[in-house]
Amino acid sequence: MTNQPAKIHLANTPDYRENYANSVQVRVNLWDFFLMFGTINQTAPDAVQIANFQGVYLSPQQAKALANLLNQNISQYESAFGEIKLEPAQQEPGQERIIQ
Repeated sequence: MTNQPAKIHLANTPDYRENYANSVQVRVNLWDFFLMFGTINQTAPDAVQIANFQGVYLSPQQAKALANLLNQNISQYESAFGEIKLEPAQQEPGQERIIQ
């Protein structure tokens, strides 16, 4: 028996969809990670609305594999295009800030 990797075939289910998210919230418990994706809309200087559109449960193992995959791809992106800077949003003194 040879130790060749399995051939992987990707197929989209009929309910597959793609969306843009600029908000990801994470909840964690003993059994899984829950990622809730949404879009942020600042409706006023002191008001932000987050419209969540998809929640995804991941096992701890899949969450760690995803973190590794994202780190690898971020490193490659930054090598090609430069450092991704995480700049804090401008805010008035005393205002709270939503951190995603």
